[in-house]
Amino acid sequence: MSTDWLIKNAELVNEGRRFHADLRVKDGRIDAIAGDLDARPGEQVIDAAGLWLLPGMIDDQVHFREPGLTHKADTWHESRACAAGGITSFMEMPNTRPPALDRDTLEAKYARAAETSAVNYAYYMGASNDNLEAIKALDPLAAPGVKVFMGASTGNMLVDNPETLDGIFAHCPTPIITHCEDTPMIDALHAKAREKYGEDIPAREHPLIRSREACIKSTRLAISLAQRHGTRLHVLHISTADELALFQPGPLVGQDGTRKKITAETCVHFLHFDDADYERLGFLIKCNPAIKTAADREAITRALAEGRIDVLATDHAPHLLDEKAMKYDKAPSGLPLVQFALQAALQRVFEGKLSLERVVEAVTHAPATLFDVKERGFLREGYAADLVLVDPRKPHLVRREEVLSKCGWSPFEGQTFASSIAGTFVNGRRVWDGSKLDDSVRGQRLAFAR
Repeated sequence: MSTDWLIKNAELVNEGRRFHADLRVKDGRIDAIAGDLDARPGEQVIDAAGLWLLPGMIDDQVHFREPGLTHKADTWHESRACAAGGITSFMEMPNTRPPALDRDTLEAKYARAAETSAVNYAYYMGASNDNLEAIKALDPLAAPGVKVFMGASTGNMLVDNPETLDGIFAHCPTPIITHCEDTPMIDALHAKAREKYGEDIPAREHPLIRSREACIKSTRLAISLAQRHGTRLHVLHISTADELALFQPGPLVGQDGTRKKITAETCVHFLHFDDADYERLGFLIKCNPAIKTAADREAITRALAEGRIDVLATDHAPHLLDEKAMKYDKAPSGLPLVQFALQAALQRVFEGKLSLERVVEAVTHAPATLFDVKERGFLREGYAADLVLVDPRKPHLVRREEVLSKCGWSPFEGQTFASSIAGTFVNGRRVWDGSKLDDSVRGQRLAFAR
């Protein structure tokens, strides 16, 4: 398959600029960006007039369920959903079965991805109450970061020992990423809801049980630990307006080249849904942290626009429909999102709430910068040709039969997005042409320049 392309007449969006140019891809890399490039022998030419050409989205927060939970998701299916959605790289979470709490388990996940993933990949190491020595010994080039669940999680991955938490923040050789919810507060509210409703707790109670107070208390704890130890901290999936004051607005990298030490991230579903949607979608949109109010949604969108929130990701976490149909205590939390995440983010551009340049910064440049991803995440000569073509004039109605995630459904079903994904390139190979996948494409392991 060719990795030599000439993309003509596109509108490129990169590093705060929108401009018309041609882009040449040679041997899987961006070879040239200029006006009026002439085709060379052997190149495939794409006339991209009217299309946006963006660096491929880097989703730094996904759960692909492999190993151990592959009845509901796996790398093969979810990476292809990524490709169809313009996501060219993912960073996957450690709470699989077994969890990635040591180097051997981590490397086994990388080996599996090399066989099956259609896009580029990296895997976080997890933290537990008893793997501090493994974290200290982690090669910083082996993982984007260490994930700390400071709230309820699966298996042995809730870190609630204060001494262990302090040790992780003091000694972790990579950025720390955190899930921040206070478990004792959640447990107390859950008990009250069970007293009131028994087993039939309605979906609308979920954001009250997984409360905003539980989020802000845990986020404050993570920030205090990071400030004490000078740790590079990235707080995931901000869901409340209350947490926003804890983070500084402005660019990720200052004019003097210094980076923010403490950064924040939100997810596409927090920009798209609010608590009124529980009536329509029920446990299909049950997730942790919970989707909260319309006022929270609008505040989070403004915070993303001003750079108070740095990254926009998915927290893609598939479950089967029959699992989601269970009662509250058994219905699992998480949504399948990667296939339509970029379109959902771009919807805020069409609404006038975010600029196109800001969306590209939040979904691609910022995660590449935060995690020191080597030679990806920007339209720069010499960088890997991870690209997405977006048609801003072609609406897309989301239908269940087109869902590529193994779970087979999407919370966006019936939504008409204003844009379509016209093509996705991974290391110069076109994995998605706007209507079908090339199943022969395999991504590469992400490298880190640290």
